[in-house]
Amino acid sequence: KTLDRRRLVSEHPLVTVHPETGERVLYVSPTYVKSIKGMSPRESQKFLEILWEHAVRPEYTVRFKWNEGDIAFWDNRSTVHLAPTDIFESDEDRQLYRITLVGEKPVGVDGRPSTALEGDPILTAREELARDAAC
Repeated sequence: KTLDRRRLVSEHPLVTVHPETGERVLYVSPTYVKSIKGMSPRESQKFLEILWEHAVRPEYTVRFKWNEGDIAFWDNRSTVHLAPTDIFESDEDRQLYRITLVGEKPVGVDGRPSTALEGDPILTAREELARDAAC
């Protein structure tokens, strides 16, 4: 709920470098990516739709078959995740817990990091302490 009330507008590289593997990763999300800098709104929307359609093609997806006691983790820095649409037809109960770890800022292939344009990003504990000490 707190995050829903926090307005944060950021500028991110469209292609980022994974901080651990060095792989190049598309930074696209239909929920959070609104436009591409340097493109008209129409061009931007069309291009984002193409990228999104490509990212969710069956050959790039995993369908996890759950068994009792299973747990799943994924790396949001390089993975798009969606809830399957057929879960509502099941009689099984589901319990979901989300954990968000604060990590590095996304960095583009040119070395430039994401930048906050509006609002305050979530800080690590170390950053919070440093900010408080500076005040």
